[in-house]
This record gives sequence, C-alpha cells and structure tokens, in this order.
Amino acid sequence: MTITKNLAMIRVKEAGFYSTIQDLGRFGFRHFGVPVSGVADSVSAGRVNALLENNPEDAILEMTIQGAVLEFTEPTSICFGGAPMELFLGKDPLENDKVYRVLPNQILYCGRATKGLRTYLGIRGGFKVPKVLGSRSYFKTITNKQAIEVGDTIEYLPDTTFEPKILKWNHPEHIGQKNLRCSPGPEFQKLDQAVHERLFNRTFSLGKEFNRMGCQLEERLTEHAIRMVTSATLPGTVQLTPSGKLIILLCDGQTTGGYPRILQLNPEALAVLAQKRNGDPVFFDPVDLK
Repeated sequence: MTITKNLAMIRVKEAGFYSTIQDLGRFGFRHFGVPVSGVADSVSAGRVNALLENNPEDAILEMTIQGAVLEFTEPTSICFGGAPMELFLGKDPLENDKVYRVLPNQILYCGRATKGLRTYLGIRGGFKVPKVLGSRSYFKTITNKQAIEVGDTIEYLPDTTFEPKILKWNHPEHIGQKNLRCSPGPEFQKLDQAVHERLFNRTFSLGKEFNRMGCQLEERLTEHAIRMVTSATLPGTVQLTPSGKLIILLCDGQTTGGYPRILQLNPEALAVLAQKRNGDPVFFDPVDLK
C-alpha cells in the first residue's frame, strides 16, 4: 500500500441531520464524569473498518437519519455500514458493506436512511480529526465540535493502491432484531418476582426521548419507592424511575445515576437499540438470571 504523507481533505457541502466523527470511545475518564461516547452501533462500525482493513479504533462518520454531502480532494477508498441509506458517488449508486474507490474531486451524496437509524461511513486509514483525552469521538464540551457543519473540512490520508481482500459482506441481521440481550443489574433483586415476569414477558416500544445519551420506553413497568445512593452507570444500563418509566443509557449517557439499575444490555444489544426509531418494538432477552 502506498500512502502519501500529506493529509487530504473532505469538504462538507451538507452536514445531514446529525453527523459526528466517532471511534471506539473515550476510556479512563468516567471518574471525572466524562462519558465513553464512541459509535452507537459497534457491530456496523466494526464491519466497516474490517472491510477497509483499518485498525478497529480508526475514526468513522456516524450519520443519523439524513446523511451528508461530501467532496473528496484526493483518492481513497470508502465503505458504508449500518442503516441502509440512499447513496451516490457522483451519479453512481452505492450500497452498504462494500468497498468503493473514490477519485479526486468526486462528490458523495448521502440521502435518507431507508431502514434503521444510523449509517456509518468509513475511510481507508480513518478520519484524522484531533484526539481529545485519547479519542477522536465528538462530544459537546469535550471536543470543539458536537457534529459536523457545512464548510467544515475533515482530514484523511490519501490512498491510491488499496486492494481489499473482502469485496463485499452480507448485510448484518441485527438492524431488524427486536430482542435486547441483557443481564441483571445491581438493583434487579430489589424488584419482586411478579415485576420480573412483566419485565421479560412483554414488548416495549421506544419513546420520543431518544438520542445518543439514552432513550425512554413508552410503557411503564411499575411504580416503586426504592432508595439508593447515586451510583456508577454504563452505556446499556437500564434504570427504573419511581413512576415506573424505563430509561436505557447509551454511549453519551451520564456516568452516575440515582435510579435503580435493574438491567445491563450487552454490546450486541446496544447495537440493536442504536438502529431503532420512535415506536419500534423491543423486548428484554435475559442471559443470566442466577
């Protein structure tokens, strides 16, 4: 592979609804109140970087619902994953899970996601935005930007000779799944057996309160008066409010909370949840209830 030493630029013509640079996340700073951040759907993002033969931690672009319009100044290779989206390189249509070569001054048009919520654009070598606290992931108050904007430039290393070993993968199945694999949280046993049965034997739907910080489920589980000291939380922690609402924390979620932590989603479940929209059904699929 031949890569020039000088960085090239992507010019942002349109930014999309909410498009952010993300990598695997920002670790080692949660005791200072700094969220992990990183890609919401690690399964899709991992596939993109694997197809490009990048390092797993290389930064990619996460686009939500409506994608960006981008102009490349130098040659490279790109790949898409996650939610299927209307994609064109110039006039040529593109698809997910396949590597494409980009020529100088070509324009990439990313339209609306046709299924799921978040689409990932990877580039050979990763996007070269500055690292802050060990990560390139955008997060308000930690990085200079919360999301890309029209007029921004994003740097990358030009590449003229990359020949992918895998030309295409089948599309991943998790985008259409409904089950959220999970384990009991620290306060799970403070709920009685009848509540456990309701939790695992019904379908919930996603509420309107849904972003990278977390989401609420529409249906209430049960009111409670459980008191607890504010304690550590993680992406995937499922909290139960006193009124019976369920809140699931995501990648930008807070690092502590005072509501009972009744479940913990596994990474694959977080990827499933990251691709859901308001009103979509989900159910909790317990791994270990011992």
